[in-house]
Amino acid sequence: MATKEFKLPDVGEGVAEGELVNWLVSPGDTVTEDQPVAEVETDKALVEVPSPYDGTVKELLAEEGEMVPVGDVIITFEVGEEAPEGGSEEAEAGTEAEAEAESESEAAPAEESAESAESAESAESAAPAPGSGRVFAPPSARRLARELGVDIGAVQGSGQSGRITEADVREHAESGGGEASESAGPKDVEVGTRPSATTKRGEESASAAAGGAEEGGAAPSGVEAAGRDRTLAAPATRRVAEEEGVDVDDVPTDELREGEAFVDEAQVRQYADAVKRAKAAEAEAATEAEPSGAEPSAAESGAESGAAAESGAEPETIPYRGVRRTIGEQMQQSKYTAPHVTHHDTATIDDLVETRTELKERAAERDVKLTYLPFVLKAVVAALKEHRHLNSELREDDDEIVLKSEYNVGIAVATDAGLMVPVVDDVDQKGLLEIAAEVNDLASRARDRSLSREEMQGGTFTVTNFGAVGGEYATPIINYPETAILGLGAIEKRPAVKEVDDGGFMDDDGPSEQVVPAHTLPLSLSIDHRVVDGADAARFTNRVIELLENPQLLLLE
Repeated sequence: MATKEFKLPDVGEGVAEGELVNWLVSPGDTVTEDQPVAEVETDKALVEVPSPYDGTVKELLAEEGEMVPVGDVIITFEVGEEAPEGGSEEAEAGTEAEAEAESESEAAPAEESAESAESAESAESAAPAPGSGRVFAPPSARRLARELGVDIGAVQGSGQSGRITEADVREHAESGGGEASESAGPKDVEVGTRPSATTKRGEESASAAAGGAEEGGAAPSGVEAAGRDRTLAAPATRRVAEEEGVDVDDVPTDELREGEAFVDEAQVRQYADAVKRAKAAEAEAATEAEPSGAEPSAAESGAESGAAAESGAEPETIPYRGVRRTIGEQMQQSKYTAPHVTHHDTATIDDLVETRTELKERAAERDVKLTYLPFVLKAVVAALKEHRHLNSELREDDDEIVLKSEYNVGIAVATDAGLMVPVVDDVDQKGLLEIAAEVNDLASRARDRSLSREEMQGGTFTVTNFGAVGGEYATPIINYPETAILGLGAIEKRPAVKEVDDGGFMDDDGPSEQVVPAHTLPLSLSIDHRVVDGADAARFTNRVIELLENPQLLLLE
């Protein structure tokens, strides 16, 4: 047996360090080549780091939550004589290149707990032995294969150079190559619509449904624990649960990811607060039940002091790094570099609502969910062709404004890690359903943190949908170095002035104007005032409104 060191590879283009979020193995565990051993978060994405060897984990040399420079040794393995020869440095160099290629291809979502990792290893060991050939598959596809009991080596890859995708794994499982399980993607809130009341998590519903586990394993009276066997949650969420002393499997949730219960940090904190309140109430009730003059026991004194400490708890601190820091730096650069001006207007879109309703079923027949966003993207691109300064970039060092000839629209997606902006390339060359399918795919993978770097680059204009969470108007920050961004408010019925044919009852000259309820879409356009004038912004918005109010005009684009 020989000891091999493994250094943290460059898991992203030019990344100097990463946060070791979660170990997926422990000392003494047997691992196979390409098996994920750790989850590392960089300023771009969360990725899994695969083992370069078949062997046994000897020692973990980094702590969870530690920032590790690229090139530092993070783990050692005991490997047999059949391990690759040629020196550890050459093996590590090859592994680093492979890890970088896989991480750039697809970043894996962080939704596995230590328990699920152990069960996955058990399933993998029970599955048929992998083939002898090299298997090219991203970490997310390997995770799915373990969950479905599929031999990854037996899957036929449909990707470039035979690369195995998640769809390949599912198809193999459904064809009898493994135990296929029902899955459901993350719940989507339609573009431009407010979430229903059932999707909003209030303190009342949280405290009523929240459960908790005391140190002895039983929840306090009045608090009901969910008691699931398996729960999906990001590593950061699991750290919060550990800090709060609660079990994520006990946190109530109605949200599903891939057919499994999913919880976020807000739910964990709400549940932990409910447990603390229940414990404090029990302690208070016990104190009131004590006979007068009785001295409290040491345990009760500790409980009282603990409750007092909770009431005056110290403020929470969260590390400002990784994706959150990158977002902050980007926003700061944009806000303090480009002078922002925001133009507000509203489109009355009854015809668009009717058109989308008519096409929605047709789209569903082709397995495409049709929201309002594809219509907005088509209208935006049509307007950009007429007002090119909004599809541009100011290159200050060269003293020139570049009017872009391609129309790559970024779509801002809210995720647990912050705002991600995947890009829909060449919108002007794609049909409505093709755009809809691509938007749905990008948004889903943004929430799962499985986008590649390339899919978030090259945008020329951005659309952000704050209306999905109930907003109406805002002042969105430009995705620098772009020169404009369009914000969409919530589509709702609001009072609007419209021409109504009253049969000549009110006016013999024709239709009269009346205030009626109509579907409206608030628009907020932020521009870089160094490049775009206010008049240009107004004309651009007017054109977008014209196309949205008359969706049949989009057929001409």
